[in-house]
Amino acid sequence: MKISFGFYPQGKIKALTMSYDDGQIYDRRLIRIFNKYGIKGTFHLNSGKLDSEPFLNSSEIRDLFEGHEVAIHTLNHPYLTRVPKESIIEEIMEDRERLESLVNYPIRGMSYPYGDYDEELLELLPYLGIEYSRTVSSHGNFSLPTHFLRWNPTCHHDDNLLKKYEEFKKLESNETMPLLYVWGHSFEFERNNNWDMIEEFCKKISNDETIWYATNVEIVDYLKALRNLKFSVNKKIVYNPSSLTVWIGVDGNPVKVEGGRYLTL
Repeated sequence: MKISFGFYPQGKIKALTMSYDDGQIYDRRLIRIFNKYGIKGTFHLNSGKLDSEPFLNSSEIRDLFEGHEVAIHTLNHPYLTRVPKESIIEEIMEDRERLESLVNYPIRGMSYPYGDYDEELLELLPYLGIEYSRTVSSHGNFSLPTHFLRWNPTCHHDDNLLKKYEEFKKLESNETMPLLYVWGHSFEFERNNNWDMIEEFCKKISNDETIWYATNVEIVDYLKALRNLKFSVNKKIVYNPSSLTVWIGVDGNPVKVEGGRYLTL
């Protein structure tokens, strides 16, 4: 019997997540497109810039991003390696606190302003309640993150996104759990006059039964639960200590392991 980690929720073999920074007013149009096609995204906001042009209003955050994820992008968007540690803590914790008061849930993720980070920051983030953070270093493939605090995306949306979709569509193997992670800024669609491109992408990739449409933090939680499964030595018994239901591969077939349950394989 071969046990593998090759499936997302409901036994799906691929996943898509979208990640957008800054919280400008153009997020409104992007959200409408996402909602139209059932795409889920994570939106990284600078709460210190809300309620000023061209940024969103604090009063609209909860309703606008319902069904998606709000994460931090720091309070004022500084280069985090060029400020004192005290400022780093303030930038992250104040952003978390303000945004949490708007969305009414704990915020656990972020993206690095300007993609700027170092090893000292990576060591600090877990103590500030941050479980993952996205970089701006696209790797071009569909691999899962090896380090959640150094999470490199697949591509920026202006980097041949429709071609990436075609590559992603052709994938049929569940062995690597392919993930297409797209990032960018919604104002870029307005600036470059290419809203039609992101709508075409969302239309093409929507309603695919092989794809799990997820936020960043949903992927983090699922992968952690999957990797934390407890197996007997002969691999015939598995225990899922998480509250999340996960799917594993048993001789290549998806098998559901419910949260808090033992399962004999």
